[in-house]
Amino acid sequence: MKRSIDVARKTGETDIEMFLNLDGTGQYEVRTDCGFMKHMLELFARHGGFDLNIRCVGDHYVDDHHAVEDMGIVLGKGFKEALGDKRGIRRYGSMLLPMDEALVMVACDISGRGTLVYDLELKDKVGTFDTELVKEFFLAFTREMGLTLHIKQINGENTHHIIEAAFKGVARALKEAVAVEGDEIPSTKGLL
Repeated sequence: MKRSIDVARKTGETDIEMFLNLDGTGQYEVRTDCGFMKHMLELFARHGGFDLNIRCVGDHYVDDHHAVEDMGIVLGKGFKEALGDKRGIRRYGSMLLPMDEALVMVACDISGRGTLVYDLELKDKVGTFDTELVKEFFLAFTREMGLTLHIKQINGENTHHIIEAAFKGVARALKEAVAVEGDEIPSTKGLL
């Protein structure tokens, strides 16, 4: 079963092309002018074992909001389309991820219902990156994918470490949730 997809999205604010392979080896090429998101998407691909090639041209002269949100939309759409009817997937995944002093709990359910429960305490900026965009990214991602996602900070002071732990934790929880372990749709309803 092929679980890879090409996705494109072009608006008046962004132009994004992406290739995603859920059964990859963590290879990536991320091209965007938003350096912090580049770093987060690279480690997301590596820790999830997903092959990810994404190119995002955005209106960064305004700020990074449109690019970050739209990359979340495209990534969520890619996961949803690559999973198809979700036959055989494990469906659930979780991770308690340490990153130096930071500790973040992540739990996910590929339920078909986009829900984000987000509890991170972040300073306003990491370098030039507005940290409120982390929530915007995950909101767009969960809505588009139909993913129930809980991200909760247990400990941490360094904002970079907290965000990095969240992205790594989400990647590892998703790696578990998308793993194929049978041939049934994992729901008593018969669909997700």
